[in-house]
Amino acid sequence: MEDVIILGTGCAGLTAAIYAARANLNPLVIEGSQPGGQLTTTSEVENFPGFPTGIDGFDLMDNLRKQATRFGTRFEHAVIDKVELEGAVKRLYAGEKAFETRSCIIATGARPRLLGIPGEAEMYGGKGVTTCATCDGAFYRDMDVAVIGGGDSACEEALFLTRFCSKVTLVHRRDELRASPIMADRATSHSKIEMAWNSLPKSIVADDAGKVCGLVVTDAITGSERTIPCKGVFIAIGHIPNTSFLKETLPMDADGYVVPQHGSQVRTDIAGVYVAGDCADHIYRQAITAAGMGCQAAIETERWLAEQ
Repeated sequence: MEDVIILGTGCAGLTAAIYAARANLNPLVIEGSQPGGQLTTTSEVENFPGFPTGIDGFDLMDNLRKQATRFGTRFEHAVIDKVELEGAVKRLYAGEKAFETRSCIIATGARPRLLGIPGEAEMYGGKGVTTCATCDGAFYRDMDVAVIGGGDSACEEALFLTRFCSKVTLVHRRDELRASPIMADRATSHSKIEMAWNSLPKSIVADDAGKVCGLVVTDAITGSERTIPCKGVFIAIGHIPNTSFLKETLPMDADGYVVPQHGSQVRTDIAGVYVAGDCADHIYRQAITAAGMGCQAAIETERWLAEQ
C-alpha cells in the first residue's frame, strides 16, 4: 500500500514528487506513455525561472526527475487505464497490474491537437512547427509566421506573436472566426495580422536545412493551392487532456479537462485525490503554472494524509 501515487512525469507530476518525497511520503510515480511530458519535445525553454540563458526542454525535465529521485521518489513505467478512487484504498490499474494507494495526484497532462499533414511531424519541436506562442514566439523575432486556427486561442497566439514577428498570417478554414467577437475584432483589425480565409492547410514546406519555409494551403471554395511564406507555423486548434481513463470517475468539462472542487485549483470531489497541470488547466498551460499546481497538490496531499 502506497501513501501517494503520482500519475505523470511532466512539470506538475515531478514537482509534486519533489515536495511529496521531501515530506517523507515515499511517492511512487507512474510515468505514463510520454516520460517527461510535452517539454521533452521542446528544444529551448527560455521562460522557466532560474535559467537566464534558457535550457533544453529535455534537460529541464531530466533535472526535475533527478531532483525527485534524490529525495527518494520511485518510478515505474506503466500506463494507467482504469481507476477505482472512492474509499480509503484507491486502486489504479495498468492492464492486469493493480496499484493500491491511500492518496493520488493526477498530473497526466494534455497533448496538442495536431493537423496530421505532411511536414508537421518532421518539423515539430525546434524546426519551425510549434503549438505554443508564449513558449516559442521570441525565437521568431522579425520573421513572418503563420497561425492555424479560428478560436480564441488562435487569436491570442496571433496577437502575442505580433510583439516579435514582422507579419502573422492567421489561417482559418472558414470565412469567419469562431472566436469571441472582441478577440476576433482585435485579430482582424491588427496591422500585423493578415487573414487567410477559407484556407485548408495541406502541407508544411521545409528549406534545405530541414526547417519551415512555407505553409501550403488549399482554397476551400476554388480548390486552388498557394504557399504562404513563413519561418514558423503555430498550430492553435486545441489540446486533448489525457483523462480518458477517468471518465465517469471525476467531474470533467466538455473537452475532458478535470474540474477541481469549487474554491481550489487542485482538490477534486473525491477525498485524497488531487489534480495538477494541463489535465486540469486549459487556460495557462505553462511549465511554471503546472509546477505550481504540482506543489499545491503535494502539500494538500501531505496535510490530508496527516489528518487521517
